[in-house]
Amino acid sequence: MWGFNFSIIKLGVSEMDPLILTGLRFTFATFPAIFFIKKPKISIYILALYGITFGVGVWGMLTISIQLGLSAGMSSLILQSSAFISVLLGVLFLKETLSITRKTGLLVSILGLALIFNIEDGSVTFIGILFACFAAISLSIISLILKKVVIKDMFVFVVWSCAFSPIPLFTLSLLVNGVSGFEMLISNINYLSAFSVLFQAYPVTILGYWLWNKLIAQYPMSTMAPLTLLVPIFGLLGSVIFYNEQIGMTKLFASFLIICGISIGLSETLIQKAKCRIIKQEGRT
Repeated sequence: MWGFNFSIIKLGVSEMDPLILTGLRFTFATFPAIFFIKKPKISIYILALYGITFGVGVWGMLTISIQLGLSAGMSSLILQSSAFISVLLGVLFLKETLSITRKTGLLVSILGLALIFNIEDGSVTFIGILFACFAAISLSIISLILKKVVIKDMFVFVVWSCAFSPIPLFTLSLLVNGVSGFEMLISNINYLSAFSVLFQAYPVTILGYWLWNKLIAQYPMSTMAPLTLLVPIFGLLGSVIFYNEQIGMTKLFASFLIICGISIGLSETLIQKAKCRIIKQEGRT
């Protein structure tokens, strides 16, 4: 769902203003669910910070990047680069240290991202890459917020935080485009645009996060984390299926470098957790 969602976003931006599209996504993700669950015991400022960063910083900017010519496949790949951006933020703000393995993975991913700027098949635009990179940085900031906050029920947290996304998105659209975006929404509303909004709101945001967190509760992160590497693969696959995106050698190699770099950095964490499990098992015996 998360991988194919990038193609669904592309479908939506062909019908309406990207900021309004994202605003509607979070409106439906919040209502009516918010009326049936209690507010989490978390500061309203944290909810607002997360909601605005998630809604405007991540998905607002990423949706704009797709409207500005970045293909669905490439946008999913660049967003996944938040994995190594999170590593840098951890070093800067959490005083974490980087091993040689993680430095190697970081360098490989950065080379892959740099290679994307050289793609000239029409699926990439410079301004689109910049907005997608901003979205990736915002996604990393969200990870930093979650590191600092103890959240007992992620589903409730996501629903309530999403309530802070629509107004900034609608306001930003009004400031940038005036009322034209809302006029276009009224005149162009159809089943395709409605499908794009509802798919992003319910299967992706509500159901997707619910399923993911249920799995996180049952299985170790070392088991779940590698599955996130499937997101850009299905993002590229969806773009090929629905929009006939061409996967040339440069794009294929850039994708390989980014995913390989993330995998290298992740491998150290998996090995460390595996060793911890072995030590615990030996201690029990």
